[in-house]
Amino acid sequence: MIPDMVRVIFVLALVAGVPALSYSTARDPDLRRVPRRALYLSAVLSQWLLAVMGLAFVAFVLRSFGAAGFRGLGLESFTGWTLALTLPACAALVGMIALERRGLWPPESELVHLLLPETSGERVWCLLVVAPTAAFCEEFLYRGVLLYQVAEWTRWSGWAVIVASAAFGLAHAYQGLNGMVRAALLGALLAAPVVLTGSLYPSMAAHFLIDAVALVWLGPRMLAPLGPRPAEPAEPSEVDRVDQAEGGDSQA
Repeated sequence: MIPDMVRVIFVLALVAGVPALSYSTARDPDLRRVPRRALYLSAVLSQWLLAVMGLAFVAFVLRSFGAAGFRGLGLESFTGWTLALTLPACAALVGMIALERRGLWPPESELVHLLLPETSGERVWCLLVVAPTAAFCEEFLYRGVLLYQVAEWTRWSGWAVIVASAAFGLAHAYQGLNGMVRAALLGALLAAPVVLTGSLYPSMAAHFLIDAVALVWLGPRMLAPLGPRPAEPAEPSEVDRVDQAEGGDSQA
């Protein structure tokens, strides 16, 4: 009984809880004032926290890491699947951004622009921390745990792919409708090797390569900047306070 309840709670957290948090984050008006590296760190920590919960779920409830996609795959099959996922996904991203620049595709949300690195240090963060974290945590949670659990309930991998891909898309609510649709389609693509081979590793590798290309190279070079980030209002100096006080006295 308790394991069944835990399964339902964890699935609801992925399907509804994470999207709700993503949506509320997108509506935070003060988010643009947060330093970019602090945003990266917050995203990384939250993903690893959820992944650790997922690992505990697999260890104590599913009791099989193989069921969650941690299965070996031959080098040739791994390489072939990784390239088969990465190349069309990157080509599709280039096409969508090219259409956006011509006004033929909905523009990216403000938060997408906000997360794009602008300095070499931020690009290193994206390459060595953000992209690997998203590749492992998101693939494990959505193409590993969620895909397996829904397939077990419905007895059909098709429903599992639909639910997991939709949940993955909703988890990107901070990117707007454009980003949610893109993430859902990418999620369906990344589910293919998991369903057909039982292994998460090609999806994790492809996810890393896609995010690395999008964050470090493609996005910064092809997406037009939205302008400078707003600065915090400066505190008035002591001289300004004195001048304001004298001005008030003279008017009186």
